[in-house]
Amino acid sequence: MQPAPKHSAQSFTITDTFRSAGAISHGGTLRALASTDSAALVLFSGGQDSTTCLAWALERYGRVETIGFDYGQRHAVELQCRTVVLQQMRKEFPRWGERLGADAVVTLDAIRQVSDTALTREMEITMGSNGLPSTFVPGRNLLFFTLAAAAAYRRGIKVLVGGMCETDYSGYPDCRDDTLKALQVALNLGMDKRFVIETPLMWIDKAATWNMAEDLGGAALVRLVSEHTHSCYKGERSHRHEWGYGCNDCPACELRSNGYHRYISRKE
Repeated sequence: MQPAPKHSAQSFTITDTFRSAGAISHGGTLRALASTDSAALVLFSGGQDSTTCLAWALERYGRVETIGFDYGQRHAVELQCRTVVLQQMRKEFPRWGERLGADAVVTLDAIRQVSDTALTREMEITMGSNGLPSTFVPGRNLLFFTLAAAAAYRRGIKVLVGGMCETDYSGYPDCRDDTLKALQVALNLGMDKRFVIETPLMWIDKAATWNMAEDLGGAALVRLVSEHTHSCYKGERSHRHEWGYGCNDCPACELRSNGYHRYISRKE
């Protein structure tokens, strides 16, 4: 496999996030293109779930922009994969490409500084006494959505889209529907806006997530997800399986693999 190119999105620290409008196409300005009720901002990591959610948003909104986060994650290869996914989206789905707008990556070093997890450290992935795997990063999704909302505030975007799910998942409390409903209320009160947090995968399992990709983009999108997205917590990209690249051992690989095989069996 050819190594993925380095991500080409604009990279920012928290203080200068989205200051530049250089990623906008068609010669418009950042705010002008996004100031519409038909726009959405997708939390896009380059993984299976966020890629499926990106396709979901591209089917529903006239302008879709993306935001990713560099928080010192162990599987930083996802930052490279997300750029490839965006390129392939534009190439293989021209109609979606016309709707796909600016992309930005925000640097969040603070998460690594305050956390001690298997997702931000080179340590064994184990199950804790609280029933959560050691890959749980406390507050991660809360910070992601808060910063995405701050960016969306400036860009005139009301809809925030995330790939969180509480049916076929590792038990992370910041992926749960109640958490995100409460967060939506807090964001709306704290910013005096009417944000809507959309989570298309919340009540479906991983097999249904594969099926959603097929419904949205046919076999071409399933191939794109398999070949170009990244889920493995260990950052493994040298071993190719039917469902994509990964160690086939970490919780993320297990979920993705089991979901893929259930998806295939349901089609037979």
